[in-house]
Amino acid sequence: MTFSGTPRPRLRWHHAETELDDFAIISYRVPAGALAALLPAGFAPMEFAFADGESAAMVSAVAFRDRDFHFRFCPPAAISCGQINYRAYVTAGGEPGVWFFGTALDHPVVAVPRLLWGMPWSRARIAITADWRAAPARWRLDGDGVRCEAAELPAPPGSLDGFTGESHWMEMLTHPTLGWYRRRGGRVGTYSIWHPPMRPRHLAASAARFRVFEDLGLTAPESEPHSILAQESIHFDIHTPPRRSRNRDARRPGRPDRANA
Repeated sequence: MTFSGTPRPRLRWHHAETELDDFAIISYRVPAGALAALLPAGFAPMEFAFADGESAAMVSAVAFRDRDFHFRFCPPAAISCGQINYRAYVTAGGEPGVWFFGTALDHPVVAVPRLLWGMPWSRARIAITADWRAAPARWRLDGDGVRCEAAELPAPPGSLDGFTGESHWMEMLTHPTLGWYRRRGGRVGTYSIWHPPMRPRHLAASAARFRVFEDLGLTAPESEPHSILAQESIHFDIHTPPRRSRNRDARRPGRPDRANA
């Protein structure tokens, strides 16, 4: 069964829109206990059953080039820059979503979400290139503490380990619409997004390393991605501004979010 996505919420004047080019979701299988130790009270890792008989959690580095980001009350900003979101797949009060360890952005506008909304964003050098018409298609990421070189597989895999079928991994990995993050002072913030269903191309990495996940104790330098799902371009609605989570009493600090260091 083909995943059909979710209904698009009505856009309001204070929401934002953007086009994301050379978009890729690089996911890793990680120990559920190690991830749980990093989350605030009230949050739990989603666990997936893998073919080796073990259950584990999942995290992803979502990398892309922002194009024409703008709030609906003003014209598009003339910026194109690299961005990486570091996220884990979690539940809070039974509600599925993603926990954001942090976001790296290669542009001075990074100060706006950091100062205005207390979001864990930091400035970093990020270079993303792709050749979608090559045979095989190629995608590359270089930057501060990150590297990934990947090429498209000859054919999509019949399944993704840990998932019951295409609709399952499409919903979990490509279409979480609710996210949480740690605000300054330890409170938890939340915001939501919408995008059309992704039509991913499956890539495999010849080299991949994300220091943020290593510093959090979730991966090692030799860790290999579980999967890479990529698309040439995709539209996103961002339902700004972020707000305080209903789980606002979450105070257990866990370890620092190194994406913000």
